[in-house]
Order: sequence, then structure tokens, then C-alpha cells
Amino acid sequence: MTGLPRVPDAPDGTGGAPFHADRQALRVFVLSGSQRTGSVNARLAAVVAGIVDTTGATAELAHLRDFAMPPYDGDAETADGPPDGAVALRDRIEAAQGVVIASPEYNASVPGVVKNAIDWVSRLRPQPFKDKQALLVSASPSMVGGNRGLWALRVPLEHLGARVYPDMFSLAKAHQAFAENGELTEAGLRERLTATVVSFLDLVEADTLYPCLQRRWYEFLGDETSAPVTQRAE
Repeated sequence: MTGLPRVPDAPDGTGGAPFHADRQALRVFVLSGSQRTGSVNARLAAVVAGIVDTTGATAELAHLRDFAMPPYDGDAETADGPPDGAVALRDRIEAAQGVVIASPEYNASVPGVVKNAIDWVSRLRPQPFKDKQALLVSASPSMVGGNRGLWALRVPLEHLGARVYPDMFSLAKAHQAFAENGELTEAGLRERLTATVVSFLDLVEADTLYPCLQRRWYEFLGDETSAPVTQRAE
């Protein structure tokens, strides 16, 4: 990132994230997967959104509780269609070039409310996860920072065609990790989170603004060969 202008230094003297003028066209949907007020994952999502904004892209921060959905029920779907919350969530995902999900870990796996939201959204057409660049982060009071839940979360997202970024960020002992201003207290963690988000945005920018390769991607052997060609950057 040498040679790129940087945002002004933070009050503690650390430099900001590199600023790309081209990223002003990018919208990144940052979703907190926790419904609890004061959730450490909501706080982590806010930090990520702040980093996104400092790079020149636009972060759109939301919380899962903003999208009310009952447990998925095929009979209810047939009778009443998808709930408004699922439609609204689909629209937010579809409108963004990148998606960041800050998800808690429940019993070493993905929370039911997060999986339920994915299940509802997957029923809509167009299904918005296919070819969407996604970054997963987590926060937990535990020593593993919710990382096991992120591995479980990758499965349905990748099954639906999302391009889940290889690197993930998990914040351990999260109940002690935030300063009063909402930022992470430890410089090393701030730097690692910033580096992860910036690298993810590099990929989103390349994939969105500079597609250089067309290829066909199939998940199932039964997919039609006439499936639309998707533009991918590698």
C-alpha cells in the first residue's frame, strides 16, 4: 500500500487505513448477527464499518434485529410468501458490492437466528449471495473469540455461492477489548483488523471495478450449461 494517501492519524498516533478514491463507488453492507443490545459483535461491526468508511468506500451498518423473521416454515412461505424482513435483508445484500457479517458463536456453531435469516433469504429470487464477496468476523468473551462459529457460518454461505474471504477475524475476551470510544484498545488487534478489512476491500474493488476474466461457475453437476457467465477477478 505504499504511495497511497492515508486518512489522518487517530488520536493515539496510529495511522488510518489507505484511502482509495476509486472505492467511493463501493458499498459494503456490515451486519451484526446479534440481536442483543450492547452486543460485542454489534460493537465489532461498528468498528469494521468505521474502517470501511476511512478507505473511501461506504459502509452501511445494520443489525439482525432490524429484519424481523419467524422461524423458516415452508407452509408459511407457501401461504404468505417471505416475511418483509427477509425481503429487506435480501435487498440490502443485493445492493452492496461486499458484505461483512459479525456473528456470535453459540455452542461452537452459528447462531440459529443467523442461519434462519440465511435460510429465508436463500428462498428469494434473485438469490443475493451468489458471487457476493463476504468477510466474516466475530467477537466473544471466550479465548477463541467465536472462531468456531465462523467456520460453521462459511458452509451455508459458500453453498449459496458467496465468495467468503479466506481470512477471518475473531476477537477473544471481547468484553475487555473495547475502549469507551468504541475502538479496540490493543494496537496490535486494531492493526490486524484494519489489515484484514483493507485486504478484503482490495478484492471487492478489483472484483467490482476491474473484472478481467469471464468464467462459468457451477455448484451442481445438474446446473445448466446455459447459465449466465459471471465476471470474476483473480
